[in-house]
Amino acid sequence: MKNFFTLIAILFLFCSCGSQNTTLPNKGKSPSIESNARPKLVVGIVVDQMRYDYLTRFDSKFGDGGFKRMIREGFNCKNNHFNYVPTYTGPGHTSVYTGTTPKYHGIIGNNFYDKEIKEMVYCAGDDSVESVGTAHNAGKMSPHRMQTTTFGDENRLFTQMRGKTIGISLKDRGAILPAGHTANAAYWFHGMDEGLWISSTFYMNDLPQWVKDFNATEKAESYLKEWNTLYDISTYTESGTDENTFEGGFTGKEKATFPYDLKALSKDNRGFDILKATPYGNSLTADFAMEAIKAENLGEDEITDVLAVSFSATDYVGHNFGVNSKEIEDTYIRLDKDLERFFEFLDATVGKGEYTVFLTADHGAIDVPQYLQSMKIPAGYLDNRATKTRFDKYVLAKFNYSKLIENVSNNQIFLNRKYVDSVGLNINDVQERMVNELIGYKNVDKVFSAHTMTTTDFTTGIESLLQNGYSQKRSGDILIVPDPDYISYGLTGSTHGSGLNHDTHVPLLFFGKGIKQGETFDKTVIPDIAPTISALLGISFPNSATGQPLGFVID
Repeated sequence: MKNFFTLIAILFLFCSCGSQNTTLPNKGKSPSIESNARPKLVVGIVVDQMRYDYLTRFDSKFGDGGFKRMIREGFNCKNNHFNYVPTYTGPGHTSVYTGTTPKYHGIIGNNFYDKEIKEMVYCAGDDSVESVGTAHNAGKMSPHRMQTTTFGDENRLFTQMRGKTIGISLKDRGAILPAGHTANAAYWFHGMDEGLWISSTFYMNDLPQWVKDFNATEKAESYLKEWNTLYDISTYTESGTDENTFEGGFTGKEKATFPYDLKALSKDNRGFDILKATPYGNSLTADFAMEAIKAENLGEDEITDVLAVSFSATDYVGHNFGVNSKEIEDTYIRLDKDLERFFEFLDATVGKGEYTVFLTADHGAIDVPQYLQSMKIPAGYLDNRATKTRFDKYVLAKFNYSKLIENVSNNQIFLNRKYVDSVGLNINDVQERMVNELIGYKNVDKVFSAHTMTTTDFTTGIESLLQNGYSQKRSGDILIVPDPDYISYGLTGSTHGSGLNHDTHVPLLFFGKGIKQGETFDKTVIPDIAPTISALLGISFPNSATGQPLGFVID
């Protein structure tokens, strides 16, 4: 009888455990990955400056083979956000591929102050390398300022360097930072009077023949043509009027209205660089990415390759014309068609069901503050000159020293710490006094000190976002948060950088091999992407990843 009750107890325990396992949430759970289940190619797509609502606002204009195909066949994370500030291009691309935030990967801005050498530096700039494919300095770039690995790096290590990684973008930082430290190549577009895809000696000493051949086709030149709306402009009801006071436009054209003669306008708009601010810049990027897949034999064997593609033209168009413009609507309609032909190319070359794609953005963008004001929404422009004048007077009067401040950039103040110490001041005291002064200034919403960022653990709100973007070694002594929708920018066009939803809420779509079909409103964050792809591939996570694998998207 005792043995009978023991058996019943064991069976009850077994059944209970089995029942519990079926209801456990699987975010963070890494499925077992067989080698033959790995995709032959992972394609990461970053659409520069893509707000989430572009997916829904322009839905009726999209075809079935681009964005809608990803949603129909794949997984749509509808509540995906950046979990840090600043929301800029360099930090955004880096966070997508490293699975962490600027606090750890070190790319705290596109340009940022280097406290060691006492000057501003560019996130991808590297004077130790040379340009390849041009005599211009545009190729003196590398990922050396990025402090962590990407999932592409980890895939290279996992495959004994047999899996390839290539990065492609109109912007150097959009190609270099996603590709990582071990990439076979990164290519970016040098416009001006050349219109060439280039690289640097960090990757190679000479361009591959296929790149030279592509450059020789004068493909870029073919896009110097008329840019008009793809469909009748009267059907573009998802955007504002074509003629308004909220857009920048091109030099040489009186009004920022369709159509645009790009060939004629290129003379006064840095030559081939004009393509970057049109949807044709995205088309050119897709052309080059497809040629790279073919020429580099990406996805042709069972060893996973990685292609990082960033469509940058959307950002240039948004900065120039604003998020509510006819130009931005046409750009996304045309990008959707570029995605369709890109996916069809992948079907034909790599094979349908043999590749995996994710699509996200490096940040969103704000509506033009002038436009928001016209709609009676609080918004405006920061008077940085007046703020600086007032603050300089305060510092001199309060501390009686004129050399306390070393740099002001990216809404941060850098103190001359050695000087502060040499005159007998306490650095924490100086920081807090400055915080208390600045919080009373016009259009300043919040101010925090470096001491606060390193001694207080914030878990919610803008404070948490600031902390995730704060690098103790690289960030400043004072962090300033402007009032919502107040920006440092011109009176036309859109920008980004804040922790507000229009900058943090961006798409996250997965589709292809190993991906479930579905959607979620559960919150996901940008650093979750790299661990998810790593889990799909069964490889190590990037070395400083803080995100969690989204087990619910993996089949």
